[in-house]
Amino acid sequence: MYDKFCSNTMDGQRGDARMSYLGLDLGTSGLRALLVDDQGAPIGSTERDYPLSHPHPGWSEQAPTDWIAALDSAVEELRATHPQFSALRGIGVAGQMHGATLLDADDSVLRPCILWNDSRSHAEATVLDQAPNVRRLSGNIVFPGFTAPKLEWVRTHEPEIYDRIAKVLLPAGYLNLYLTGEHVSDMSDSAGTSWLDVGERTWSGELLTTGHMRLDQMPRLVEGTEAAGTLRPELAKRWGVSACVVVAGGAGDNAAAACGIGAMNEGQGFVSLGTSGVLLAARDGYAPAPETALHTFCHAVPGRWYQMGVMLSATDSLNWFSRITGSKPADLTAELGPTIQAPSGVKFQPYLSGERTPHNDANVRGNFAGLGAATSRRDMTRAILEGVAFGLRDSFEALRSTNAHFDELIAIGGGTRSIYWLSVIATSLDIPIRVPSSGEFGAALGAARLGMIAAESAEVTQVMTPPRLAEPIMPVQNLRHAYDDAYSKFRAAYAWQKEAPY
Repeated sequence: MYDKFCSNTMDGQRGDARMSYLGLDLGTSGLRALLVDDQGAPIGSTERDYPLSHPHPGWSEQAPTDWIAALDSAVEELRATHPQFSALRGIGVAGQMHGATLLDADDSVLRPCILWNDSRSHAEATVLDQAPNVRRLSGNIVFPGFTAPKLEWVRTHEPEIYDRIAKVLLPAGYLNLYLTGEHVSDMSDSAGTSWLDVGERTWSGELLTTGHMRLDQMPRLVEGTEAAGTLRPELAKRWGVSACVVVAGGAGDNAAAACGIGAMNEGQGFVSLGTSGVLLAARDGYAPAPETALHTFCHAVPGRWYQMGVMLSATDSLNWFSRITGSKPADLTAELGPTIQAPSGVKFQPYLSGERTPHNDANVRGNFAGLGAATSRRDMTRAILEGVAFGLRDSFEALRSTNAHFDELIAIGGGTRSIYWLSVIATSLDIPIRVPSSGEFGAALGAARLGMIAAESAEVTQVMTPPRLAEPIMPVQNLRHAYDDAYSKFRAAYAWQKEAPY
């Protein structure tokens, strides 16, 4: 564990320009490893993919051993290609949230990790959400993707596994266990379990009892900027680094992304166009609004929180259409050209895996409407981009209802390659959208920054700075009314589907 010896060692080397820091982003489909210098500038990066398993409809699982294999392979590449790796001083891990990694008394994995996008525990989530004080203490609706209902599902359907559970770790926590030998979890990641008192930033005995769990099954809580431990001696030797490499508490993926773009304070936020779509607002205080289906979580830095709306199928909607048509997503969006058009006559609801904000509906499904004999692939692509933009507007309106405000939003994620899509979002939300002009700015950078702060006791304000931004993509004002009207119809279509499902 991190101790005074390591602290003194680090203090004596702070002026050494050779120091490096490693950020790990443990995603749903792969791991990204980013090595940066003591100024936070990228030295090198690499990625490793791993499979997802869907043994039944609505299930989503992963083998934690695949995460470790990906990490080992990524580190070996960075070691071989970047001599600066040998001066490693700090590590931070960002992870996909909510996943239930179940360990026995020997820290052996009991079953594949049940992931954030697994909806099998929707019935258990409903029961927990209706229990007294759950929303008040956790600050959130209990969504099927959260960790607590997953454990309730295991208790009911896999009792022989449930009885052997000694510790429950989130995916980032499992990587931290591998790195340090410590059972730890940071506040931002733990806030998505439905076991944390999010306002007090501590495990809640009442929430644990409601979810039939014990405090001794929980990892030790740390802030994301704190030292969670030091790199295990056997790993330090294998990697060829100091015996005092500090591992930070880390963060959930979206909190880490906020660290990567410097979204720390009220009025700062981002829109993420990844597999899921996220609209995040940094908040100076704790003011939950679970009735909106927004998530209110601890930030990765002490004394701050954030709120976000989440849609489950953002670029995943375009990827789905890509698979069906046999065309690459970039080719589909390129067909639209650079200039935004009025909303398509074809409508798309992006609920391929259910929806979180604002509906909290695991059973709703997507659909096209308005198809005709003349409908083209291009028309359907436009409808998908617009449907995702309207799903993000649902989150935007929910955030505005909590008095969150933005002058502009930074856009991150794979979907930002389409300027057309960003223009549709800017016009739908009536807010300028900006993208980083170059360099690193995502969750891996945020994780590396957390590692730097933990190792060097650096100031958050000096490390968590925003990236250079390109010129803003402005709303197209002469189309604003048309997009408002199309959004109203989008909302009405969900209401109709609930009343007359098919």
